[in-house]
Amino acid sequence: MKSIFAFSCFIACALFLASCGGDEEYSPKPKGYFRIDLPKKAYQVYDKGCPFTFEYPKYARIVADNERIAEPCWLNFEFPRFGATVHLSYKEVKKSPDEYIKNSWDMAQKHIAKASAMNNVEINNAKDKVYGLVFNIEGNAASPLQFYLTDSTKHFLRGSLYFYAVPNRDSIGPVYDFIHADIDHMIETLKWK
Repeated sequence: MKSIFAFSCFIACALFLASCGGDEEYSPKPKGYFRIDLPKKAYQVYDKGCPFTFEYPKYARIVADNERIAEPCWLNFEFPRFGATVHLSYKEVKKSPDEYIKNSWDMAQKHIAKASAMNNVEINNAKDKVYGLVFNIEGNAASPLQFYLTDSTKHFLRGSLYFYAVPNRDSIGPVYDFIHADIDHMIETLKWK
């Protein structure tokens, strides 16, 4: 009986040791992310007492910013299903939009420390008098997309996208691309009153 038990232990140890070696290197399975079902694109018009209108997705909601320092027509463009918000800040231009443009640049530059690159896209819609810049901040920045829009004389609108998650461009990539398209649509359909 002892010899059968000893022989069984020897075989088990031999098989265990044989399974640890070999020509193949062990590599752990890469970390995966959950699949996200994205809704179909459908838009509605925002026109609620502010000096601008635009189209936004039906799966998003717009609420007034309730921060202590908020001004009229400061809005939060929320995507509750994706844990993301686009913060919109409107300012009436008194003399020149230069100060607001400089502040927008400064706010975008604050995210450069975590960014791998920043690509800017110019907005030039002469028909509707909408001009501005979109800051696409690559890498793991807290705000991967910011923009400003102005008519250069009376109106200035700044926006910044934030996700309520640890900044990881790989995990939020599909949702970022999806929301980026909605922000592009909002910019394309923006009209001043």
